[in-house]
Amino acid sequence: MLISVSTLVLTSQLLIAVADTVPKYNIQRGCRADDINTSGLNVGLDETTKNCIKDEQTALDQLQAQWTQFAPSDRAMCSKNETDVGGVPPSYVELLTCLQDQLAVKRLNK
Repeated sequence: MLISVSTLVLTSQLLIAVADTVPKYNIQRGCRADDINTSGLNVGLDETTKNCIKDEQTALDQLQAQWTQFAPSDRAMCSKNETDVGGVPPSYVELLTCLQDQLAVKRLNK
């Protein structure tokens, strides 16, 4: 089956459009899943969840302020990597780390 040129153009435009804004993640769901995976016994669950939400919100704030500083290809790649895989929700902290790593590599290569 051949893919038409118009389909390829449309698909590439959609990918770029998705990478133009910071993706929307469910912070509470991600932090609750993180708590369950790490504590096991619900000990300190509320405090851990609060800290996780604070970290995720801080990372989201940084992403919103710095989003345009990252290359569109890096935004697309890192956003794609942060998908809900195997029941592990995506994370703004992980997304920001990925983007900062990509930026650091480019600076080192100059």
